[in-house]
Amino acid sequence: MVTLGTLLHTRLHGRLVGKDSDGRAYYESRRPTRKTAGGERYERWVIYNKGEDGSAVPPEWWGWLHSMDDQPIPMEARKPWQLPHQPNLTGTPAAYRPPGSVYRGGQRAPATGDYDAWTPES
Repeated sequence: MVTLGTLLHTRLHGRLVGKDSDGRAYYESRRPTRKTAGGERYERWVIYNKGEDGSAVPPEWWGWLHSMDDQPIPMEARKPWQLPHQPNLTGTPAAYRPPGSVYRGGQRAPATGDYDAWTPES
């Protein structure tokens, strides 16, 4: 959720660079915030939709947001391995439950016979 301070900082010091397909807004500071060996560096930030987490940033904006790219990657230039965002499903009914999990009935596959348990007397 965006606070009043974030909105004020964005209004006074930021310029809108673009929006992604889900409506997140990406901003950059109007003036450089620090100098580096490679030149001046601008502060960059994103205004999320209500209830989102930071992992929702799509790949085309992630590199730009972390100052790795000068411009966001166009959608046409996305690689096949750059998949759409999927939220973390841990703790939900859709979470991964491996065979033998208590949530899948707790029944493990029978042993294959290639294991001999150690006992102290042997």
